Amino acid sequence: MSSKIISKEKNIVTIEFTISNEDFLKAVDKAYLKVKNDIAIQGFRKGKAPKHIIEKKYGKSVFYDDAMDIAIQQAYPVAVTELNLDVIDSPKIDIEKFEEGQEIVIKADVEVMPEVELCDYNNVEVEKFEINVTDEDVEKELKAIQEKNARIVEITDRAVQNGDTLIIDYAGFVGEEQFEGGTAENQTLEIGSNTFIPGFEEQLIGKNKDEEIEVNVTFPEEYHSEDLQGKAAIFKVKIHEIKAKELPAIDDEFAKDVSEFDTLEELKADTRSTLEQKAKDQVEVTNSNNVITKVVNDSKLDVPNVLVERELTYMVQNYEQQFRQQGFTGKEYDDIITSIVNQYKEDPNAKKQAEFNVKADLVLTALEKVIEVEITEEELNEEINKLVDSYGIEEERKENFKKSIMETNKGQIENSLRRKKVIDKVIAKAKFVDKVEEIEVAVTEENQEEK
Repeated sequence: MSSKIISKEKNIVTIEFTISNEDFLKAVDKAYLKVKNDIAIQGFRKGKAPKHIIEKKYGKSVFYDDAMDIAIQQAYPVAVTELNLDVIDSPKIDIEKFEEGQEIVIKADVEVMPEVELCDYNNVEVEKFEINVTDEDVEKELKAIQEKNARIVEITDRAVQNGDTLIIDYAGFVGEEQFEGGTAENQTLEIGSNTFIPGFEEQLIGKNKDEEIEVNVTFPEEYHSEDLQGKAAIFKVKIHEIKAKELPAIDDEFAKDVSEFDTLEELKADTRSTLEQKAKDQVEVTNSNNVITKVVNDSKLDVPNVLVERELTYMVQNYEQQFRQQGFTGKEYDDIITSIVNQYKEDPNAKKQAEFNVKADLVLTALEKVIEVEITEEELNEEINKLVDSYGIEEERKENFKKSIMETNKGQIENSLRRKKVIDKVIAKAKFVDKVEEIEVAVTEENQEEK
């Protein structure tokens, strides 16, 4: 057989390849073996009629359609290999020439990996991202620690305030009829958490323990229960308990209780040091991401839609899996999760993210081809040891587990290390510049005339 490229437009390559008459006749024999059991010929048991008898009864072309499929499936991969095409989707096949006893000519439109025109990745310039830890940041962190160490105490001498936690009974009614799922006893509710229907929590503020209240609400138009969407309802509520947070004073005693330090000043210094390390790590990650994002955005290629759709499908599956891993399983969650996942799938931002992910992978793959890096055995072993340790394998099983990883995942780990090294090389050459502050220039009569 022979093959050649006829034309190329963006990521679509039109190729032509041939199938010899000899190969087609072999495919006819295979087609006969494939379908003979479905053909009944008088005088023969089903599936036992010879090929020439079937051809005599139904015509010589009876096996041609199946034979053509078989011949193309054999010839197409050979043509792709000969032409060195990196195919990403099924081809569109057209039979250009088919005459009995002659060579068959096939034309195919093939979508291939796009060519990447890399930007000047050796001279990337991005604005420097910075985080400066302030006294306010330290105080905010101390208040967060204070909140975590708050005591919950029962309140008996005042009415409900925003932020209180209540223990309540409630029963919901639409008109005179109590609706399903609208009743609970000893339910915990934090006022201001907005976990109940809009307007519910606010109407409990100012009420007292053991008080019975009627709360009037209207269900949202997009409420998950269709029977209640947009309907007015009354909840009969009884308050059993009012609880509130009691915050400890932030002083030396507080420092002793929540840390290994004896004074508040020592706790503040340690808190600042921790925040500064977190800031340093975040700055490093953000600056690195900004460099790679700029390289990706400045490089040119036609992103194949088929790869974007595959990436979007992968993202949607991961998004749904996150809900399942949080324990939202069972039929009662299926409709809700399906609705949320479908909204995510239709979100234009999700499509944009999928497109960027594909482009980033293609650009980084192109960089790997032009930036030379070496993966040493020491680096590979170190990475595999980290992976083994992350599984918490018992010491006596580690060596066998490591061998298993070497056999099944060595190439993947090497590729991951290679990509990381390539990224590190690009980042190392990047120039980080201070952000230019925008200056507003007042328009005076003088410079207005100049315009």
